[in-house]
Parts: sequence; C-alpha cells; structure tokens
Amino acid sequence: MKAYLEPKEITLLEKAASNLRDKLLIRTLFHLGCRVTEALGVTVEDIDFSRLLLTIKHLKIRVKLSCSNCGTRLGATHLFCPICGGRIEMSRAEQQEHRRQRVLPVDSDTLKLLKEYVQRGGPVTRNGKQLIFGVTRHRAWQIVRACADKAGLPKLVNPENGRVHNVSPHKLRDAFAVNAVKRDDSGDGLRLLQEHLGHQSFNTTAKYRKVAGEEHREWYDKLWKADES
Repeated sequence: MKAYLEPKEITLLEKAASNLRDKLLIRTLFHLGCRVTEALGVTVEDIDFSRLLLTIKHLKIRVKLSCSNCGTRLGATHLFCPICGGRIEMSRAEQQEHRRQRVLPVDSDTLKLLKEYVQRGGPVTRNGKQLIFGVTRHRAWQIVRACADKAGLPKLVNPENGRVHNVSPHKLRDAFAVNAVKRDDSGDGLRLLQEHLGHQSFNTTAKYRKVAGEEHREWYDKLWKADES
C-alpha cells in the first residue's frame, strides 16, 4: 500500500469526475493544498483572476474552560481544580474566534477552470455570498471517495501508525505537500510550504519531508558501501 497519491493519480481522479464542479473541487484541493473546509468556504469574491491569486479565510473556534470558583484555566479531563481543589461540577466555557486568512497563488490552468465554472453559473448564493462549491463537508468527502473508486485508486496507509485510509479530501492536501517537498526540500522551500498550508507549527510541515524523502535509507546504505569496496 502507498502512503500518498502521486500527481498522475490525481489526474485520474479528476478524469473520473462526472461534472465540472466535482472536477474543480478535486483540482482545487490538490493544486492549492487547502483544507476541505477552506475550499468549501471560497467565494467568487475571493478569487483575483487578474493577479492569479485566491484568498483563503480560516475561522477556528476555541473553547476555553475555567473553574467556576476561582477562575483557574482547566483542561478537558480535569476532575478537580489544581488551585482551589474543588471538584469540577461546573466550569465556565468561553468561546474565542480566531480569524486568519492567507493569499495563495493559483496556476493558470486551475484559474481557467474556475473562470469557466463561474461563467457557467456554477456558484451557489448563500447569505449574500457566492460560494464556489455550495456542498457540505460530507458531500465533498463522498465526491472524492466515489471518484477514487471509479478511478481504481488504492487505499492509503498512514506511515506513522500503519492505519489504512480511503482516498479523502485531506489526502489531496497531503499529496500537494509531499509533491512540494519532493521538488524542493530546502529550508526556504519548507518555510514557504508551511506558509502556504497555513501550519502554525513547523513540525507539522516537516512530517511531509519524512514521508516524501528516502534520506534515511540513502544515509543508511552509504554507511556500508565503503566497507564493500
């Protein structure tokens, strides 16, 4: 089994799509390397056709818990307050919204497909916004899975825990990241990839280098070649 999809397999996935919307969804997830929630939030207004750019808006809601007696911050598994020692019968929950956005370059072929889709009237209007796809997260998952089955793509294995997964929207994001690392695994390349993917931690980005590279194997093999000569 494989750990990630190759670009040629993504092409097969696109060809398996039965309509322009599904093809564009697959292409957007791979060519932009964005999260499925980010792709589904893209509106016509987010696309700058003249400058070949697309703005990704990301909303993350964090819930903070605190002791109702003394106000100490709590973890989700706390049974007793670490400061006042009181049993956690009730805790205060505070929601914090974190809004971020990043502007991504878009290749001309993907932009051409987006333009054609918009001109055909594909976007769906909701709450005054023209959403490019207008489908739910679950429906997006179904689209990718159905196209993968139709294209005969293999299941993928997580190299860290050995778990087997079906092809999903997030696997297209993974494929983008691995492909990027294969082409440029320099410090600058990884930094730009981190920025592009919207990772807060560099460690999250660095895992793709481990998946994409054969550095360990090459290093290990070189240890013994000197003895053989």
